[in-house]
Amino acid sequence: MKLSNKLEYAILALLELAKRYHSDESLHIRGIAGLQSIPIRYLEQILATLRNGGLIKSVRGSKGGYVLARDPKKITVLDVLNCIEGVDAVSAPDSTSQTVDNEVIEEVWEQANQAAYSVLQKCTLQDLCEQQASRQQMENMYYI
Repeated sequence: MKLSNKLEYAILALLELAKRYHSDESLHIRGIAGLQSIPIRYLEQILATLRNGGLIKSVRGSKGGYVLARDPKKITVLDVLNCIEGVDAVSAPDSTSQTVDNEVIEEVWEQANQAAYSVLQKCTLQDLCEQQASRQQMENMYYI
């Protein structure tokens, strides 16, 4: 499974919103784009998709912008994948002939899909935020 740019940008944008979830701070598109180096026009499309998928909400007003629609502990990477790429993002290879060889390949592919879905379903935005914070802390350590 390959991570598309669209999915990667969506996760990066959601991570920025997840960091601010508990402080009720919203972020403008320009803020997210600047923090994660995402082209603004592309980010607008991604945020519209995430909003339509119910993962984020837009807030109007002078302190408006975008916020997560629910707790980062309750949004999985699989939720983001399904929202951005669709439910059939990881599917079996298209096979025109049904030979024993094709069936074996399709079974292995289905097992790989199930394993990938299991991992993506367990990993939440909160988990990613914690991993990110942990790695940044390790980078900032000074050794004597």
